Amino acid sequence: MKKALLCFSSLACLSLQSCVLTNIQVPLDTDLQNTELGEKTGESSFQSVLGLVSWGNAGTQAAAADGGITTLTHADQKIFSVLWGVYYRQSTVVYGN
Repeated sequence: MKKALLCFSSLACLSLQSCVLTNIQVPLDTDLQNTELGEKTGESSFQSVLGLVSWGNAGTQAAAADGGITTLTHADQKIFSVLWGVYYRQSTVVYGN
């Protein structure tokens, strides 16, 4: 019985990884060997609470306007989540000139 409880507890802990807090950044590009970031950076984001209320604009156009960028060279996406999405923020970061 103790082995079964230990096994179940271990599996439960492994399945809950990154559910309490998630903070990641991923590139929105497939050719990362030849990426040039550019001189300017802009960021835009949207936020959500409980998946019921959300606000903001995480589009690339809004991020480019934030950084005064006219030519995009690269983009990243950042995701921050707390307690299974009780609070969620998704940001788009763009680089260019």
